[in-house]
Amino acid sequence: MYKRFVERRAQEALSDTPVVLVVGPRRAGKTTLVRKMGEAGRTYITLDDQTVLDAAQSDPAGFIRGLDQVIIDEIQRAPDLLLAIKRVVDEDYRPGRFLLTGSANVLTLPRVADSLAGRMETIHMLPLAQAEITGRTPAFLERLFDGTLKADKQATLGDDLVHLVLGGGFPEAIRRETERRRQDWARSYLTSVLTRDLRDIADIEKLTELPKFVRLVAEHSGQLVNYSQFGASIDVSHKTAQRYIALLEQVFLVATLQPWFTNALKRIAKTPKLHFLDSGLLATTRGLSFERVKADRGTFGSLLESFVFSEVLKLMAASDLRLTPYHFRDQQMHEVDIVLERDDGMIVGIEVKASATVKSSDFAGLRTLAEACKERFAYGAVLYDSADFVPFGDRLAAAPLSSLWGTAQ
Repeated sequence: MYKRFVERRAQEALSDTPVVLVVGPRRAGKTTLVRKMGEAGRTYITLDDQTVLDAAQSDPAGFIRGLDQVIIDEIQRAPDLLLAIKRVVDEDYRPGRFLLTGSANVLTLPRVADSLAGRMETIHMLPLAQAEITGRTPAFLERLFDGTLKADKQATLGDDLVHLVLGGGFPEAIRRETERRRQDWARSYLTSVLTRDLRDIADIEKLTELPKFVRLVAEHSGQLVNYSQFGASIDVSHKTAQRYIALLEQVFLVATLQPWFTNALKRIAKTPKLHFLDSGLLATTRGLSFERVKADRGTFGSLLESFVFSEVLKLMAASDLRLTPYHFRDQQMHEVDIVLERDDGMIVGIEVKASATVKSSDFAGLRTLAEACKERFAYGAVLYDSADFVPFGDRLAAAPLSSLWGTAQ
């Protein structure tokens, strides 16, 4: 069993908060985590059981009455339970009463968005990070802000890196021994998410067109969002395409990364960027196999960027740093793939390169960002397919991609 980064956060939250909600993609390992945490005597209830679900939906208040020290799995299937939980928590505010999981972000639903404000802590859990898979304690984010990244003698390189990215992070997928079997799992997973999970949270017009829509979105992972183009692919409006993207975010299939900007630079792109949250699902949706990537290495860049973005989100969940992710692009097309702003205003930038060499020109976006941030700029790194660490001037360096899951020392 993998040790999950968010377990410590969840345990801390249960010690002082009445309701803790662990949300993330279906099959990311949430149930395994909370059942492990419930071994001390918590009652386990899953709303995937149709009889239990019917009871919860028909009488939410009666269902919750009398429950205490309980795990409720897949809470998005009966979101009115959150309103019932609010009432019993207001009567008895003891910490750790309810441990919930959700495979859709129920807090975006209007009727429950504010119901548990101040009463519930929400913890996001994505599929496995590489550091979780390898059993390492990551320190990438701390080293990035400190400017102490270094070479990695055990770096994952070349074909091994491609295999790693194509595998993604879902526990059931990476346990399968062949690429074909992993892709079979991914296709089945996508079908389930696009039919069952989305039906739980919304009425979807043109449901049969969603797979085509998702394939187009996959082709644009790592690019700026273009809702009109997405909508035209299945003959729906700009607003409907925007709603579909929001729903795909709600079930943790994709994420939109907001732009970073400052008044110091007048001409900056203010359009969000779109990423798939699992590189294995992204590869399967795009029909990318190891042999196809080997034959056309140009297909690997956007796949790798989305992989790194997802890894950074997972590391943020493990870190005590309070960070907000962005991307950066100006009108001269200087860009930085990932910008992280710490709660004290300090900034770092991450550029992702699929190549084994880095040139000074690859730092153009980071230099522009550094100039805009002035003293707020802590560090900028180009992550690339190498074991070597190479300084490229003040607070800039090329660092191994495997720094993301290197061991703390």
